[in-house]
Amino acid sequence: MDSPTVLRRRLGSELRRLRDRAGLQAKAVADELGFSATKVSRIESGQTTLKESDVRAMLELYGVSDAAELRQFISLTRRSTQRGWWHDYGDTLPDWFQTYVGLEADAARIRGYEVELVPGLFQTADYARAMFGVSPANLRPEEIERRVRLRIQRQEVFHRQDPPDVRVILSESAFRRPVGGPAVMHSQVEHLIALSEKPCVTIQVLPFNYGPHPSMSTAFNILSFADVPGDIVYVEALTSSLYLERDDDIAHHERVFEQLTTAAISPDDSRTWMQELAIKGYGHDY
Repeated sequence: MDSPTVLRRRLGSELRRLRDRAGLQAKAVADELGFSATKVSRIESGQTTLKESDVRAMLELYGVSDAAELRQFISLTRRSTQRGWWHDYGDTLPDWFQTYVGLEADAARIRGYEVELVPGLFQTADYARAMFGVSPANLRPEEIERRVRLRIQRQEVFHRQDPPDVRVILSESAFRRPVGGPAVMHSQVEHLIALSEKPCVTIQVLPFNYGPHPSMSTAFNILSFADVPGDIVYVEALTSSLYLERDDDIAHHERVFEQLTTAAISPDDSRTWMQELAIKGYGHDY
């Protein structure tokens, strides 16, 4: 089922299409309806929960009078206000990351590059626990466990009837940094090997010996959706994140991802590389 986050994006995209069809600028809509220009922008980009009264006012301004079309829009509006499962973790999730979890839950394709760590969607519980354990927020044990449960629940997307196509490139750094110690890392690599055998998952390793590349310090994800136009690039910082939707930003990150795909070893060779790493073990030489 579509997540509320994606439904808001779909609704916003449709409202923007109707505004363009009506030949209206966003400022004119804001002035006519008593909105701020920022509100119109946030509605059209799916960044805010819509009120049914606002949607009705916009549809009337755009000349939508067909009863069936009106019902469809109102139904979409009501569905977009429902709570996603991740809202139950609102006490542990910052607002800027709640948006990402909602988008991830309904993405048809996820392409990503990670520099220093295993992505959350691929982490074992012990690996996640070790990561949360070094948080500067000094989390209590029960808070850590709650965040671990959220991270594991996100991975339910792999068990959907129509799981997303996930393609991830991991820098060798993600394997060489011993998060949680040898036993945790061994289990984590075995988990990555198992995931790489799923038809919907592609993992490539970018080895140290490749040398410099265009995204050495920046991890990112590109999310695509089945029936919502436009991709989103997600870039995370320590206390905030960026959601990039401009065509040139998307195109730039897609070019970088393709370069990294070419630079990394093949999916089959990456699986072999991980298997050899798991066999070698994680002793003092690790």
